[in-house]
Amino acid sequence: MELFWTLVFFAFATSITPGPNNIMIMSSGVNYGVQKSLAHLAGIQLGFLLMLLAVGLGAGLILQQQPLLHQLIKLVGSVYLLYLAWKIASAEPKQIETGNSKPLSFTQALLFQWVNAKAWVMITGAIAAFTSLQGVYWQQLTLIALVFLLVGLPCTISWLMFGAGLKRLLTAPEQRRWFNRAMGALLALSVLPPLWQALQWS
Repeated sequence: MELFWTLVFFAFATSITPGPNNIMIMSSGVNYGVQKSLAHLAGIQLGFLLMLLAVGLGAGLILQQQPLLHQLIKLVGSVYLLYLAWKIASAEPKQIETGNSKPLSFTQALLFQWVNAKAWVMITGAIAAFTSLQGVYWQQLTLIALVFLLVGLPCTISWLMFGAGLKRLLTAPEQRRWFNRAMGALLALSVLPPLWQALQWS
């Protein structure tokens, strides 16, 4: 039981803290509102769970045996995150209002998890810490997935709701513009460690 609550606290601490997913879903809440961001939210949750199960069932071992492939994923993911950071930072309120700018889709958010450095850290850390040879592995993996769903989903929703609340405060186009620039800069900063690591390896 003690290990279960440790897992709950681990899931909460890693899910509630700032990271690419939380920054982007908050930005989506500010710019598009809750309803238009629901597909993005669903993509994050399902993508993370599928990735956790895939890594737990062997994909992680394949990437350990193929370090070049793992570094390539890191590099591509970092470049893609920088692109998303630029998209957020350069988003104009007029483009959003006229529908010329759209939130991340369900599929984009789902696939994004595979190039999200924080998701990799969360998943590999959880599997390493909360599985053991003494237990039934698939049951342990299922428990980790369920805890991350039950704990992670409210955490991500809280970031979305916070963004939607900010939307009511940031009414002037210039305020929204500066917010987008700040969020784009934060997202870009979160990319630098894995990008630097990938470049050093190559």
